[in-house]
Amino acid sequence: MKVELQPGTRAGEVQSAADVLLRQLTACGIDYFFANGGTDFPPIAEAFARAEATGENVPRPMVIPHENLAVAMAHGVYMVSGRAQAVMVHVNVGTANAVNAVLDASRDETPVLLFAGRSPYSEAGRHGARTRYIHWAQEMFDQAGMLREAVKWDYELHLPEQAGEIVARAHQVAMSAPRGPVYVTLPRDTLAGAAALPGAASAPVLAAVPAPHPDPVAVAQLAGWLAEARRPVIVTASAGRSEAGFRALARFAERHAVPVVSFHQRFLNIATDHPSFAGFEPGPWIQDADLVIALDCDVPWIPSIQNPPEGARIAHLGIDPAYTRYPMRGFRADLCLPGETATLLDGLERALEGRQDEIRAAERRAAIGQRRTVATQLSASDPITPEWISACLTEAVGPEAIIVNEYPLRLDHCPRTRAGTYFGLSPAGGLGWGLGAALGAKLAAPDTLVVATLGDGAYIFANPTASHWAAAAHGLPVLTVVFNNALYGAVRNSTLAMYREGYAAKERGRMLADLGPSPDFERVVEASGGLGLRVETAEALPGALAEAVAAVRAGRQALVNVVCEY
Repeated sequence: MKVELQPGTRAGEVQSAADVLLRQLTACGIDYFFANGGTDFPPIAEAFARAEATGENVPRPMVIPHENLAVAMAHGVYMVSGRAQAVMVHVNVGTANAVNAVLDASRDETPVLLFAGRSPYSEAGRHGARTRYIHWAQEMFDQAGMLREAVKWDYELHLPEQAGEIVARAHQVAMSAPRGPVYVTLPRDTLAGAAALPGAASAPVLAAVPAPHPDPVAVAQLAGWLAEARRPVIVTASAGRSEAGFRALARFAERHAVPVVSFHQRFLNIATDHPSFAGFEPGPWIQDADLVIALDCDVPWIPSIQNPPEGARIAHLGIDPAYTRYPMRGFRADLCLPGETATLLDGLERALEGRQDEIRAAERRAAIGQRRTVATQLSASDPITPEWISACLTEAVGPEAIIVNEYPLRLDHCPRTRAGTYFGLSPAGGLGWGLGAALGAKLAAPDTLVVATLGDGAYIFANPTASHWAAAAHGLPVLTVVFNNALYGAVRNSTLAMYREGYAAKERGRMLADLGPSPDFERVVEASGGLGLRVETAEALPGALAEAVAAVRAGRQALVNVVCEY
């Protein structure tokens, strides 16, 4: 990819490192520059203003009033479009605010080019030198140290003429498999320094490293195991990361009659009406399995709760099937095959040609049908439950809507059948991701209805004032549904699981989890011109959701605050 010079500019023309940086972002295919500015931003602001005045093609600058939100929006754009985006935050303090979302992106293998200012090196005498009292206190010995473990690569702009090469390198590393965020610090005086604009021929082009391909011998070995297996099961969290992976898994599972469990799914891995769909809990399927295939799945089961039998064979498949960036991960592994989901399954398909036992496949197919559970039919009754909210939401939004879920949605009551219509929270568990990711998804798919389903705790973490402002300012109407039980459900449930007969259980685990009295969340969205609705009875929910969906389709963001129990 190369930079195209616009009329009125010439290769070799001297401007600033900031101008070069923006051009190279364009060369790398970056569409958006999510910015949460500070006193380190003047060179970038001037470069954007110059580009606007001269008609330069640069990423769209977007002011985002919280760093966690900015990174979550970049995350959301990528998960829908597959294109990495840029974020810039204010020196060390902005970086600190962004770390939560960077952890989410890291564990979700999401590339983000995160830039941060840095206190100017010069105390005086250079353009961009220190001019504010904070420029001394904000300097750190190792600003990148606070997130080095969460990024694939970090670097600092030392010389103005490095700007283009650094962006190219950052993009290359971020997009190389396994993908992830990178971090670059930009001292203000260096960023303001003179640098020659690159010509189309001299713009650096650095290809990313694709996913590895598996050893054919190992593929043949797994094919042999599968041909012999009577009770195989696939457990996946992220096979549906790409449409190719979604389709490959559907073909493979149907042809070979292998049940597929979507455990803590972060993408729609298999349609919920697929004959091999086996639900969301691996326990019932792995307890008597003779072959477990962990496909793009960091945690295929919880060892303290359920394990495969001693004699079962265990295979891990994925871009990094051993999850080598996880400090401790001791799941049994008889075989590890690296690669993209579609590549792995297509290779396995070829290796199985002529080896499939149709009688055995028919037996497995019948067994899947017998063991599948069907969600019970629900009717409007109080108190409202998450199951009822999920069922009503399905009817209100339709099969093509994109749902971005941060914990509370009950997927057995909210069936999804189309690739790319469901996204879940990163296994890092950094709350506050969902609403920002939904805004990013809307940016990438402006003609699609986008829905954020959040617990009330996650909604508070989402910096809702900043999020709703961004939705209004940038024309991103989404529907937010808050499952409001006035507590942190994860905290309560973990406490009750560890101390079932303890003192905390006597008050239903609300110790350090209570979020009452609950705010009127519906009024927060109204402050940014959105439609806010409060629902307290099950009977009123379908109508409220229909009204909210209509508002969003008409271009107005909406929030439904559903008071419920769970």
